[in-house]
Amino acid sequence: MSKEVPVKDGPRLEIEYCTQCRWMLRAAWMAQEILATFEADLAGVTLVPGTGGVFEVRLGPETLWSRKAMGRFPDIKELKQIVRDRVAPGKDLGHSER
Repeated sequence: MSKEVPVKDGPRLEIEYCTQCRWMLRAAWMAQEILATFEADLAGVTLVPGTGGVFEVRLGPETLWSRKAMGRFPDIKELKQIVRDRVAPGKDLGHSER
């Protein structure tokens, strides 16, 4: 069985979270879920501390999710689908697809 090797020069995902709102744990959990699913497709996931109620997920210059714009946090299932559509369109997400 071969293990997939992470992409060193691939896209990097950023999750900016509000430190005042204490959303680091939520951001870290989402980062862990994204890394576990896309370990061979992403060069990394970075947590970015912010303020003012920010919770944004970015892939390069593109904002994939903004809590302010959407009015809520993403479900991990929908976040994985959004990331998959950008970095690994043919990837089967298993139970996250249903």
